[in-house]
Amino acid sequence: MKEKINWKEVLLQPIFKGNPVTVLVLGICSSLAVTVQLEGAMVMGLSVIIVTGLSSFVVSLLRNSIPNRIRIIVQLVVVALMVILVDQFLKAYMYSVSKALSVYVGLIITNCIVMGRIEAYALGNKPIPSLLDGLANGAGYALILIVVAFFRELLGSGTLFGVRIIPESFYAAGYMDNGLVILPPMALIILGLIVWVQRSIQKDLQEK
Repeated sequence: MKEKINWKEVLLQPIFKGNPVTVLVLGICSSLAVTVQLEGAMVMGLSVIIVTGLSSFVVSLLRNSIPNRIRIIVQLVVVALMVILVDQFLKAYMYSVSKALSVYVGLIITNCIVMGRIEAYALGNKPIPSLLDGLANGAGYALILIVVAFFRELLGSGTLFGVRIIPESFYAAGYMDNGLVILPPMALIILGLIVWVQRSIQKDLQEK
């Protein structure tokens, strides 16, 4: 009997209740490195969405023809190809952002979320569900990056997307940007607060 796919769970679970960053604690490094500016965080998040979705899709298409002993090598080749395509696109059309992200786009190949979804889902499911699963997990990752970057840029620089948000009159009255917020440890603290809020709401995530 053909197993029915719960599309709602495939699409929404990784974004909220099963977020790969806050629940599975994957992809933490980039949340510290690329969340100083909201623009960079959004581009990085979109890059991971594309790479995760397309990699899962391609591996699912090939799953029945990949010998088990070389499956990791094949997966790495597929992911590396997607990362190269995304990286070249950014260099061609968004060079300033690509330069700001530096090596972190290339390091998507080492992101545990990408390989994790291929191993956990794409190898055992059809291409379309695998594509959607990859896109949803990438979206969950991107959501956390955007939230962290929002607070870091706003409180650390007084801007969003490089546009001044906090009025100049505040600075004239003595307000100062918080330089600590743009340091990597603060990203970890903000991420920890997000995890705390989520686990306070989702009681099933709390350790007994």
